[in-house]
Amino acid sequence: MESTVETLARLVSVPTISRTPNDALIAYVADRLRVAGGRVSAFPGENPGTSNLLASFGPDNEGGIVLSGHGDVVPVDGQVWSSDPFVLTERDDRLHARGAVDMKGFVACMLTAAERAVGTELSRPLHLAISCDEEIGCVGVRPMLERLAAEGFRASGCIIGEPTGLAVAIGHKGKVAGCICCRGEAAHSANPTLGCNAINLAAAMVRETEELQAWLRAHGTPDAAYALPYSTVHIGTIKGGTALNIVPDACDMEFEIRFLPGDSPDDLLARLSEAGGRLARNEIARGRHAAVEMTVQNAYPGLHTPEDAPIAALARAAAGNATSTKLSFGTEAGLFNDTLGLPAVVCGPGSIDRAHKPDEYITKDELAACDAFLDRVVTSLR
Repeated sequence: MESTVETLARLVSVPTISRTPNDALIAYVADRLRVAGGRVSAFPGENPGTSNLLASFGPDNEGGIVLSGHGDVVPVDGQVWSSDPFVLTERDDRLHARGAVDMKGFVACMLTAAERAVGTELSRPLHLAISCDEEIGCVGVRPMLERLAAEGFRASGCIIGEPTGLAVAIGHKGKVAGCICCRGEAAHSANPTLGCNAINLAAAMVRETEELQAWLRAHGTPDAAYALPYSTVHIGTIKGGTALNIVPDACDMEFEIRFLPGDSPDDLLARLSEAGGRLARNEIARGRHAAVEMTVQNAYPGLHTPEDAPIAALARAAAGNATSTKLSFGTEAGLFNDTLGLPAVVCGPGSIDRAHKPDEYITKDELAACDAFLDRVVTSLR
């Protein structure tokens, strides 16, 4: 049996950047878990060459625990690393590599936990789930969850191993993301009144998002357990215009809404859509072509697990934590809950503050602590 560090070195050596094939990683994990006696199934992802994996150990009943991690990582383009990002490199007690903390470190611990469970008389099953394309909006895991739901898969809870410093998270915000697509009418810039400037429409929509944000801060449903205790609206990119002397007829803005329970994303989108319609009608009234359309490109649910849920109590006991927390970032946990009805928590080694950065790292001590955490989870299944 390889150590967790050795396993992590194998995992990070496969550059499973989102939207690119991950078959080599899934094949390695599947072969290893089959050798250990696991019942292994692969499920195609949405992008070519991508797959999800589910492996089960112990009896075939409904009382098991799912350990879940994603195998994809964010790109390294434009980042300056001190070492090869796809070679696990130890410096100053830190293990550096892309994906070391987000979240192949937890996946390595999952494999160690499964192999240690071999020969243990489990009364309830241990399930391992590895997904693809999580980093682009939790899209890859959905076909697997839908297939499992259709097959009647059941378990008593799920632990998503995103880096939380082994704090047990029972909540995170949901997210909806898309485009505010502004359309105007081109004209010569010498007489811009003969057109409709789509960038101006977009600028007005930015102001509308700012007003919506102010409304959410004052009147939205608050939750003091979050670092930012209200829902948020964010514009990330703006793309419009082709030349200085042309009144632009198109401007697209990528937006996201991260919402708390009690703030309906449909209602928030409707408020923005209504504002866009009003702005467009003002231009149409003066004889110009104009439109503002809201398109949703990705969405995932929030996580809202009760403090006293059995999976939360189990995770807190295994991690040695007396209290729970809530996260600023999103995960696949809400999808496991919504699609499979699995109560879920988020708990994994390391810090999310190191993720997506050059020289991303996890420590040996953090991996050892996670191994001990998962050993206690497995022990609960006896």
